[in-house]
Amino acid sequence: MPRQQPAAARPVRRRSYDQFCASARALDSVGDRWTLLIVRELLAGPRRYTDLHADLPGVSTDVLASRLKDMEQGGLAVRRRLPPPAAASVYELTERGHALLPVLAALAEWGAPALTERRPTDAVRAHWFALPLLRALTGLTQEGVLEVRLDEGEFHVRTGRGAAVEPYGFGPAPQPDARITLDAGLCLELGRGDVTLAEAVKDGRVEVAGDGPLAAELRGG
Repeated sequence: MPRQQPAAARPVRRRSYDQFCASARALDSVGDRWTLLIVRELLAGPRRYTDLHADLPGVSTDVLASRLKDMEQGGLAVRRRLPPPAAASVYELTERGHALLPVLAALAEWGAPALTERRPTDAVRAHWFALPLLRALTGLTQEGVLEVRLDEGEFHVRTGRGAAVEPYGFGPAPQPDARITLDAGLCLELGRGDVTLAEAVKDGRVEVAGDGPLAAELRGG
């Protein structure tokens, strides 16, 4: 008796609003819970699955794996293998995924007034303040790497015209061109537009370190 071949698995169709509308199509790709927050994490550069899971407290392993697979299928992210000695798989955004930066920046600006005080259940990571801070840094003309130090940790931001791709990252940057020290509350004020970076530097609420052109511009020189 001939052996019966297993039926070919049918591709799973993602949920869709089925509306001929640009907004609806966009939400078909990024409207699921956690997707935009994964994009937020990957804007800083390639990340391992374990790192993503650690910096997305509350997401289950199954949901994270599912969202990453959806993002790969939707052309927002790719997975690649790092060469030795790292020999690890990382996820990174495609050009289309990076195009979501202004979307997330606008969401951060819109949501900033809701961050009146931190709730006991709120997790926090230093780099989550990068998006609000980007608004205050858009006027800088000097290209360079700016290290940002908060009580919660540190991250770096690329300033000037070179900030189009991977605008921020984690940990100490290699030879940053300047360094600023401030607190998370001031980051939110800067993001809301309640104060300008120049005003905060002048008032002593931002400490600037460095000797190059970027540090001089931050000091108002």
